[in-house]
Amino acid sequence: KKKGVQEIKKTLLLFSAKIQSTFYHKVCDRPLVSSLPPSSFRSSSQLSISHGPVFAKVNRREGAGGWSPLISDRYQWLEVDLGRRTQITAVATQGRYGSSDWLTAYLLMFSDTGHNWRQHRQEDSLGAFPGNSNADTVVQYKLEQPVIARYLRLIPLDWNPTGRIGLRLEIYGCRYTSDVANFDGSSSLVYRLSVRPSWMTTEIISLKFKTLKNSGTLLHAEGLRDHSLTLVLEKGKLLLYHQQGVSSPSGGQLLVSLGSLLDDQHWHHVKLERLSTHLNLTVDKNTHTHLRIMYIILLDYNFYSTNGNVTFSCAEPVSVAVTFTDSHSFLQLPSLTSWSSGVAAVALQFRTWNKVGLLLTFDLPQQDGTVLLYLSEARLRLQISKAGSGLNDGQWHSVELNFRQDHLSITVDKDEGATAHTIIPLPLTAHSQLFFGGCPAQTSSQDCRNPFKAFQGCMRRLTLDDQTVDLISVQQRLLGNYSHLQIDMCGIVDRCSPSHCEHGGRCTQSWSTFHCNCSNSGYRGATCHSSTYEQSCEVYKHKGNTSGHYYIDVDGSGPVKPQLIYCNMTEDRTWTVIQHNNTELTRVQSSPERNQHFAHFDYSSEEEQLVTIIGQSEHCEQELSYHCRKSRLLNTLEGSPFSWWVGGPGSGQVHTYWGGALPGSRQCACGLEDRCLDPSHYCNCDADYDQWTDDSGLLTHKDTLPVRSLVLGDIQRPGSEAAYRVGPLRCHGDENFWNAAFFDKETSYLHFPTFHGELNADISFLFKTTSSSGVFLENLGIKDFIRIELSSSSEVVFSFDVGNGPLDVRVQTDLPLNDNRWHSVRAERNVKEASLRVDDFPPATQEAPADGLIHLQLNSQLFIGGTASRQKGFLGCIRSLQLNGITLDLEERAMITPGVRPGCPGHCSSYGLLCQNQGRCVEKANGFSCDCGQSAFSGAFCHEEVSASFKSTTSVTYILKERYEPSRNSSALPSFIYSDITLRAENVSLSFRTSQTPALLLHVNSFYREYLTLLINKHDELELRYKLHSSRDVEVLSSTVGTLADGRLHTVTIRRLADTVSVQVNTHNTYFTLCHTYQESDGSDAELAGLTSLGFTGCLSGVRFNSISPLKAALHHPDSSVIVTGPLVQSSCGSSSPVSPYPAETTHSLSGTRMDPGQPLVNTIRSDSALIGGVIAVVIFVTVSALVIMARFICSRKETYRNQEVKAAQPEDGHEFPFSSQADSPSAPNENQKEYFI
Repeated sequence: KKKGVQEIKKTLLLFSAKIQSTFYHKVCDRPLVSSLPPSSFRSSSQLSISHGPVFAKVNRREGAGGWSPLISDRYQWLEVDLGRRTQITAVATQGRYGSSDWLTAYLLMFSDTGHNWRQHRQEDSLGAFPGNSNADTVVQYKLEQPVIARYLRLIPLDWNPTGRIGLRLEIYGCRYTSDVANFDGSSSLVYRLSVRPSWMTTEIISLKFKTLKNSGTLLHAEGLRDHSLTLVLEKGKLLLYHQQGVSSPSGGQLLVSLGSLLDDQHWHHVKLERLSTHLNLTVDKNTHTHLRIMYIILLDYNFYSTNGNVTFSCAEPVSVAVTFTDSHSFLQLPSLTSWSSGVAAVALQFRTWNKVGLLLTFDLPQQDGTVLLYLSEARLRLQISKAGSGLNDGQWHSVELNFRQDHLSITVDKDEGATAHTIIPLPLTAHSQLFFGGCPAQTSSQDCRNPFKAFQGCMRRLTLDDQTVDLISVQQRLLGNYSHLQIDMCGIVDRCSPSHCEHGGRCTQSWSTFHCNCSNSGYRGATCHSSTYEQSCEVYKHKGNTSGHYYIDVDGSGPVKPQLIYCNMTEDRTWTVIQHNNTELTRVQSSPERNQHFAHFDYSSEEEQLVTIIGQSEHCEQELSYHCRKSRLLNTLEGSPFSWWVGGPGSGQVHTYWGGALPGSRQCACGLEDRCLDPSHYCNCDADYDQWTDDSGLLTHKDTLPVRSLVLGDIQRPGSEAAYRVGPLRCHGDENFWNAAFFDKETSYLHFPTFHGELNADISFLFKTTSSSGVFLENLGIKDFIRIELSSSSEVVFSFDVGNGPLDVRVQTDLPLNDNRWHSVRAERNVKEASLRVDDFPPATQEAPADGLIHLQLNSQLFIGGTASRQKGFLGCIRSLQLNGITLDLEERAMITPGVRPGCPGHCSSYGLLCQNQGRCVEKANGFSCDCGQSAFSGAFCHEEVSASFKSTTSVTYILKERYEPSRNSSALPSFIYSDITLRAENVSLSFRTSQTPALLLHVNSFYREYLTLLINKHDELELRYKLHSSRDVEVLSSTVGTLADGRLHTVTIRRLADTVSVQVNTHNTYFTLCHTYQESDGSDAELAGLTSLGFTGCLSGVRFNSISPLKAALHHPDSSVIVTGPLVQSSCGSSSPVSPYPAETTHSLSGTRMDPGQPLVNTIRSDSALIGGVIAVVIFVTVSALVIMARFICSRKETYRNQEVKAAQPEDGHEFPFSSQADSPSAPNENQKEYFI
């Protein structure tokens, strides 16, 4: 394969568009046959001399009045030589004068050489032309496109049934003149420009070529800035390459591939046309358009030279081909007499679209064999005999066993096969029994043993001692015995041709069935029809998945391949994040050499997937930011914009508004909000200040997304500086997943067009109901049907009939399905089996008959939620109904259907369990969210621990409420404060990791000198200190769990109800009972100060006191209730695996620009989550203190201790700890200020 300007051996006919236009518009309908000499006419045969082809001229009566062949059949023809290449525009026919002989249909063939004919087709039809209805009328047929040729051949197809073939002919056209150049494979014709032309809007190069070679370079054109186009012929197709810079072996970027079978030695028309930035390539009648081709100069060449052997005449090599049109085609040739010497050679060339076909066969009489040269699976094979491998290929193979005393030989496929020899004693007798294929069902182990599966297949030519077994006698039970045989036939079937395996699945087969290997295809099922992956991030979230990379298959079982996409699950939304090749803030330096900066963005998703995601999302957005210093953006409303961007589906459209503004406004966000630096402009950057500023915002109109390219114009002035950022495409919401309808009457239903799933049908949906039965879906045909219904409160039935009789697939569930919760149903039917899956219960499968009917033929409307008979209707909700990956719009149809309402609320009953760690499920119109406000955790499901690393020099104080002041209106206090004031109970939980002992974990106190302290004492044990009244002694409760300061993560849960306290450390429970012990004087203040001065060095995570999460409030929601002393940053030290509590923080900034601190680091997937990917910017957590509420409590019982493991029984008095965030006493005093100190 040769690129560049090296040419292949072919003939090129060059002409300009102007000359071509002149030819097509001038009159070209002159009669051509009447003036031709007799030597210009030839025919396949003639009835007599007076019926010869020379008399076949319209309206002439010489001879017998026209041409008639000796035999009237479809192998006859009449040929006319026009003497030179001519433009032919029409053909006229007439019957033979004074006879009943005329044609009713014919074919036209054209050639330049009298060989290598090409059939003329009108609009790619079969090419038959209508003829005459009598012998006198002239019927003219004008060609839709003129044909340029020298020879014309007419082939009769049909004629008057009461006569024979008779013809007089006329051809209309005009002289055709063109320049030609002939290339020998190492020559070229080079045009050079003496003066570079200026930029032109339209440029055209057109040419015609013909060749017998299938590869080589036709054209190489160079333009400005080292841009070039190369037109290459590869394997009979034309490929157009674009390249910038030094040529490389790869040939540049492939723009388009067009045409096929262009190496047929016929003329093919090629036109290369540039219209502004659009580039059109036309090959014969096919045109392909490519966009964004810049700087290519194609025309205005005014000097040329030749390299190598270029001749300006058309060499016409003769190449005669033969076409085998159908299964009856053959060609018989005699052999050569010289072959008797034993030396022979046969060679041929062929081309075909078929994978299978016989090319050549001949017998070997002396060897009683046959030679076959044939195609099998598009591979050329020569078979004389087969080798002894791959014997399960469906072909006949021979096996011979020869026994000679103690010698055994086995031969597979005779001489060319495998032969093995061994010495084995073989005590065969005249009474020995031979079993072929298997053993009888009732026989002793002495007669027949079969450790393998029985043989399934065909056998023939069974011989014993070279005597053929008479199988007909076996069939008549005159010889031997048999069972379950079909004699006198071979019933082998190729079940992989054609293959029913989809999406690249590999087909293999056994005797009775086929199998599809779906490995690495991304699809599953018997025919690799159903996608392994979900169709959106929303679906993944509602299966309990957290943020991460997931394969998304937007069209399910459709043709679009799955692609890896990042899903960011936040507390309130599920974001689909699609990256492109440059999401970083990119700086643009001023350059006087260029007026504009171009940026093109290639997305990680394919176009079909990109368009589908945007279309089915509720909202999409993309950040568009421009940071500038003396670099204008849009200028004024009246002037031309300096910069613009291209966005939207396909190639996109040009847009001149900026992020945060409205489409078509020619403004930035500041102009829309009337806050620009210069009120006379609509963008900050248009003020043209010598200081850094920016215009940033979100593009939110889905029909303009994604951003595909960006052009920045004001960058050439001295001192101009700019930077831009086009963020990833982010979308949330899945309108398909939440598309639902509510059926409130048994007689109501929705109807849709007929479902077409002839060979493969997959149906999936979600439903919820309180009814015990109802039809979800039904579609009928004349005999065929398909139906899915809830037959009982615990059974779903998938029924269908494809002509083999009704078949039911049933799934029985262990739990009721009419519990008003969402349940999923997925049914699939293909040529191999039918399957039904309900929720996560084991699926049910029914195999299809091996040789039954396979096409599902339906013709009525598709009914959803009911049937045509209005019986057994469904009551409840159906959601996300998809048929073969296409979502039906239930809501749109429900809006106009009585008895059906669009939408279906109530999702927390199904998805509420996904909210963890006291997270609260919140209903939304489309789905749900987890409210983590009263949880110590965060994330989409309140599953992410909030952790901090501590040093002894840092504290955080959480003030529950201010001290009571009589002048202040207490009713103004938030209601949640009262809900957390409790006189009877508290619920405390936290996790920690430390190597310090002693160490203070948690301290709670009040202005009444009440407190609770949780610490690790000097014995490395957990110690809880209660002081519930200022006049009572401190009560010390110690857990027997030791070795807590080991650097590992430990979890502590403290629950108190009245006087009973439970302390759980990891999996160990300890129960305590508080007592009444009073003291005269309180000296605990000094002790308290000593404890709080201990501080804490290590990690705390998931700190919660009743409904308050002080650590989470300090990190995520700092306000007046939180006082932080020292640096405080979030950490992942609360994870179960040890991590460094103080990783380095990395930041990136641009001088004078406003950077979004919420954006992640360079080269990471961006999202709203704090943690993404491997490298994380982590903040340092140090000692935290928190204020919590404690209320006075009078203890009247003595202290008791009972230590038990988690699985042990509850305390003897049966106390349980059903704590909630609600107050036990709504009338708690409000003058008592409490503090948490951690």
